[in-house]
Amino acid sequence: MPSGPPELRNPPAVWEYDVDGWVVWAGKTAHDNDVLSIKVARNDDWWFHLRGAPSSHVVLFVRDGVDPPRDVVERAAAVAAWHSKQRGGGVVAVSGTRARFVSKPRGVKPGTVEIKKEAVFKVRPAIPAGAEGAG
Repeated sequence: MPSGPPELRNPPAVWEYDVDGWVVWAGKTAHDNDVLSIKVARNDDWWFHLRGAPSSHVVLFVRDGVDPPRDVVERAAAVAAWHSKQRGGGVVAVSGTRARFVSKPRGVKPGTVEIKKEAVFKVRPAIPAGAEGAG
């Protein structure tokens, strides 16, 4: 039962977090966001991005056959808010969906994706307790 990201020859540059045993990655650059969102994330993984503004793309890796608890999903959404310019701004809206609903249109700039079946999470920007710097 995989508990994290797949093994990669050329992984994207990411900040990595542990949220109660669940692996969360946040892309460091627009190119890393593309690789994380389109090439690394698996269909059932959760994907997050600050709603309507620039932020890291964040992936919560789902274990085969086991979905993360709601609080883990919300804390992963908070990581997306942390890796944005809204870090200091109270409660913010974060878009979340399964990675299968994230696509990269042809010809758009790095870091730009389209999503379907969006859920909106209202969260305070945060990274897991004990996580270093990041950002």
